[in-house]
Amino acid sequence: IPHRVIIDTSHALMKPIRRPAAAVAPAAAFRRQVLNPMKLRLFMLQKLPMAWLAGLRLTQLTPEIAAVTIRYKYLTQNPFRSLYFACLAMAAELASGIQALMHTTGGVPVSTLVTGLEADFTKKAVGLIAFTCLDGPAIARAVAESRATGEGRTVVCTSTGVDEAGDVVAAFRVTWSFRAKR
Repeated sequence: IPHRVIIDTSHALMKPIRRPAAAVAPAAAFRRQVLNPMKLRLFMLQKLPMAWLAGLRLTQLTPEIAAVTIRYKYLTQNPFRSLYFACLAMAAELASGIQALMHTTGGVPVSTLVTGLEADFTKKAVGLIAFTCLDGPAIARAVAESRATGEGRTVVCTSTGVDEAGDVVAAFRVTWSFRAKR
């Protein structure tokens, strides 16, 4: 397999990501799989059954951005007629976690673990809430550095949830640890 390097400079404020062309193919295949609604539901039913029950939906996935939605309904409610905080946390974690899965697919296996979670709640969450995580490039860099050095790396990813009116309802900071397996 020839070793070509692809430089991703799609986000002007981010440092370019250098990765072998062979590493791009598994990520693209993973993205195609999970962006298919039926395949995503089967994946969640098998690997994330609570996310499947709560009705999480992946609406966007690129190497830079992931967006996940959750709707207020019977299974996601709390006694105060809003979305239960754990359901919000699940959607926020998936927005960064799906990027972690995408960037660790293919190549040297990488151990992935959530080591911390912080949240700020600013408004009652009702209706459809969309969580967006823009930390794909930071995750890709941490995974690449861990694979190159064999040492663990951590990334704090921010997932921001907005309601249908565009108001921020919650912001979660999920700390991920990546360590290449040797």
